[in-house]
Amino acid sequence: MRSPEYQQLSVATARRYLPGGRFAHGFARGKLSNDPVFEYLLTSGLLSEDQRILDLGCGQGLLAALLVQARAAASEGSWPAHWPAPSAAAVHGIELMASDVARAEAALAGQASFETGNIADTAFAPCDTVVILDVLHYLPYKQQDDVLRRVHAALSAQGKLVLRIGDADGGFGFRWSNWVDHVVTWCRGHRLPRLYCRSVAQWQQLLEQLGFTVEIKPMSEGTMFANVLLLARKQA
Repeated sequence: MRSPEYQQLSVATARRYLPGGRFAHGFARGKLSNDPVFEYLLTSGLLSEDQRILDLGCGQGLLAALLVQARAAASEGSWPAHWPAPSAAAVHGIELMASDVARAEAALAGQASFETGNIADTAFAPCDTVVILDVLHYLPYKQQDDVLRRVHAALSAQGKLVLRIGDADGGFGFRWSNWVDHVVTWCRGHRLPRLYCRSVAQWQQLLEQLGFTVEIKPMSEGTMFANVLLLARKQA
């Protein structure tokens, strides 16, 4: 269960999407309210520093909207004292679907930047933190490797990658999440001939080979999925 303080913040964030229509608002409210990763990113301190954040596969910009709303809450005096202070992070998102980019831009009104592009071949600007949530398994393995290699190159010294993946060794939870992926993607007008998944151990090995140190955190609380968050820090 999400905390009452976070639930209040997530509802306020979702309201930013009302001008984008019923789907944009409903998706934002459902995703922010039910997915544990967003509250974790706010309360863990991972994104509390003033930094340049690159959000790959950003969708309709939910992470950026949440960070902007967090700053608004702090300025209004309604930010929980036991949470890390929200940052003045500069967020740039890259998203394949132009419709999602349009929703993000409408909701954020210039408070974050977005571009339409495929992360497999779009250039990454220098940054301090890269966030990739539930995206890489759509890309073939060689493209995954290349994206992570370019992420490492774009990160500043001791920068970090926040990567959520589905654990291919996760049993029923993993199979369930794959089924949901196919259904949701089909409903949005796409077909997925296959997904390119790895076990946590395989992801960890790849990241370490690329020059990251890796911390592993389960990240599917309250869901039926087998999601894991990999906190990868660029080695000096």
